[in-house]
Amino acid sequence: MDLGKFLSLNLRLVKLRRFLGSLIYPIQRDRLARHHNSKISEPLITPGKILQVEQTSRGGKFSFEHAELEICFLTPDLVQIDWKPGVPPIPYGIVQQDWSEVETTFSKESDRSVVSSSALKVIVTANGSLEFQNTNGQTIRQELPPLHRSEEWIHQAQLRSKECIYGLGERATSLDLRKPKSKKQQIAAYRMWNSDRPGIYGSGVDPLYLCIPTYLSLDKSGSYLVFYENSYPATFSFTDVENSYPATFNFKDVATAAFEGGALRYYFTFGSPAEVLERYTQLTGRPLLPPRWALGYHQSRWGYETEEEVRKTVQGFETHNLPLSAIHLDIDCQKEFRAFTIDPDRFPKLGEFSQELAAKGVHLIAINSPGVKADPSSKLFLEGKAQEVFCRRADGKIVTAPVWSGWCAFPDFTNPLARHWWSRQYEYLLDLGISGFWHDMNEPAVLVLWGDRTLPAFTTLHHMESRGGDHREAHNVYGLLQARAGYEALCEYQPQHRPFIVARAGWAGLQRYAWTWTGDIETSWQGLRQTIPTILGMGLSGIPYSGSDIGGFKGNPSPELYIRWFQMSCFCPFFRTHCADNAKPRTPWSFGEPYLSIAREFLQLRYRLLPYFYTLAWEATQTGHPLMRPLFWYDYDDERLWDIDDAFFLGDALLVCPVVESGVRSRNVILPKGHWYNFWDDTLLEGENQITLDAPLEKIPLLVKAGKILSMEQEQKLVLHIYAPVTEDKGQEVQAKIQNSYTLYSDAGDGYGAWRLDKFRIVRNDNSLELSWEQQGNFAFPYQSVQIHLHGFQPSQAYIDGKEIALEDKYLECNPFEQVYFQGR
Repeated sequence: MDLGKFLSLNLRLVKLRRFLGSLIYPIQRDRLARHHNSKISEPLITPGKILQVEQTSRGGKFSFEHAELEICFLTPDLVQIDWKPGVPPIPYGIVQQDWSEVETTFSKESDRSVVSSSALKVIVTANGSLEFQNTNGQTIRQELPPLHRSEEWIHQAQLRSKECIYGLGERATSLDLRKPKSKKQQIAAYRMWNSDRPGIYGSGVDPLYLCIPTYLSLDKSGSYLVFYENSYPATFSFTDVENSYPATFNFKDVATAAFEGGALRYYFTFGSPAEVLERYTQLTGRPLLPPRWALGYHQSRWGYETEEEVRKTVQGFETHNLPLSAIHLDIDCQKEFRAFTIDPDRFPKLGEFSQELAAKGVHLIAINSPGVKADPSSKLFLEGKAQEVFCRRADGKIVTAPVWSGWCAFPDFTNPLARHWWSRQYEYLLDLGISGFWHDMNEPAVLVLWGDRTLPAFTTLHHMESRGGDHREAHNVYGLLQARAGYEALCEYQPQHRPFIVARAGWAGLQRYAWTWTGDIETSWQGLRQTIPTILGMGLSGIPYSGSDIGGFKGNPSPELYIRWFQMSCFCPFFRTHCADNAKPRTPWSFGEPYLSIAREFLQLRYRLLPYFYTLAWEATQTGHPLMRPLFWYDYDDERLWDIDDAFFLGDALLVCPVVESGVRSRNVILPKGHWYNFWDDTLLEGENQITLDAPLEKIPLLVKAGKILSMEQEQKLVLHIYAPVTEDKGQEVQAKIQNSYTLYSDAGDGYGAWRLDKFRIVRNDNSLELSWEQQGNFAFPYQSVQIHLHGFQPSQAYIDGKEIALEDKYLECNPFEQVYFQGR
């Protein structure tokens, strides 16, 4: 038999086995779950009358007829609320356990009790409703008494008519979750159940891969954030009362969180959007600094089947003068699609190949899925079985389900032993030169013809740190805990390098271990437009690093769609092209000219902007702020900005306005307050206006805020673009001097060695501009020289540290300094 016929027959056999597995598994799953589907109808009950009140060192305890409540201030503006009964959560999402003392006061009136800190009051009424007020007595949030039935909890709060809601992790809808953009979502209801969306998904599909039970509210009265520490399946809705769960209300619109199990524990904080994200990530963790190369461009494809094919792709980037930081290997690199394997026939010298690519500055990223082929001849399976680290049923049998390699067992990552065992498996691939991993199918996902694409919810048992539990509680944290195991492996085996993991699924706290991407988004203009609010929503849920498959996952984008997607993605934290195996090969040169030249310009711009991106990454480690930010981030008093989800800030200097419609060569945007420079031609624009900007195919509207410094690099030079603050006449007098500052972070780009902060300050007067420079840290200045480009200011004279120097036409080139003084206008 010739090779072609042999492969054809075997591929048919593999597909037949996969089909049979996808058919048999849901039949078995449904049979096992049948006796759990009949729920006993019980009435929903409220806490009832209050019976006892007790002051504690951080708040208070309250006993009701049918429930108990504890209020605990962690900081003056962050409070933990616990309603019981219920299974208390295991703190997988919480990083900070020890909090400084908070001074609180406690007062009791006839029908209510008030627990206060220096910043916040929590009012508990006799029926169990809660009201949160600031120190001025202004109501920030008003909650109804929670409803309880068996294992279920239903929690509701009043919504104001114009109040906007953001977050809940990864959502394929509008940025404001109260305004679903798809007819498929007639009401704003969102499911908490990490779910694989195979092939493609579009706007209105819910849930997706990464659900996080936290949301940010924005209203004229201010903003607040609520995080529910409960990983059970849940439904969140933001709609009319009649479409919600039954209760008696005095108002129309409510936010509802309905959990199918667990305790009702949640956290409340308030302040500006930036402040509440800082508090939330103080609680759930902030990302560590990624390796600098990870902020470059990544090329990927399901279909790089051989080492030679990957080599030719890398050579294509060299031939076309395109920078490249990483190549991602999909399941094609594995032997029979098995975890932690490399096919020796298709990738025979991976160790040497990875060194060859590393010499070119290209890193190899390998895929990793949690399913372990349940094969008695598999060493990995036998190890896991012997150590009892796989998920099991009540009868002790290992739970198996079909994935790419066949019937698989699944490590129980809620077991510390399983996480440790799993982390040891990464060493083999790290020794071969793999620089990082992308975790796929980790919802966990299985291949089925119908029904839920995961493990049986009731009959799959989990260790849960020795407490025990089922898959209902463990499902949403499964991807988080796999990322934790991978992160710990990379820290242990390569302590001199920063870990790089991209995870498809996760939960609150994933930012501590991994980046993410938006999965199998559809190849369409709507898919491109949807990507922006999806990434922004994840940023507002604490996940700062995300991106999409440029051009969509499955299908073949038109050249225009690809290039518009590429332009938008140039400003996303995770910059990667990826596609399905049945799509045409997709690289920046796939579509010929002029698209290749356009892609090259944006790729080169991305690499010039790396100092700016890297500084934003460092800022995220300090504040938890996302790199991509909604337009209301700096101007949340302007209601017109609250639901804009086709433009975004990158940091505090750049305003990115992607083109998301076919054939469009201009677009409208509402500018936030302040003044703005057009990045391409320095045209000065005034904020708080709606304007129309040109958007030819080769460019997208890109604006820089006046008073900001945009740090770039080129040919071993640090390039500082100074966008001058704008002075305005005020009658006979000129506006007083304007001051702005910018901090640039730099280090070796990896590891945990020396670092430096370069702090720049701009002072603008009517006829002068002063730039001062302070340096901190012990990392040597990494550039050969400095270029200063002025925008919006025409210098006539320049002085460096008091000495006059000659001016170039467009820029000033110099060595490090303490002060540069420009005279001009």
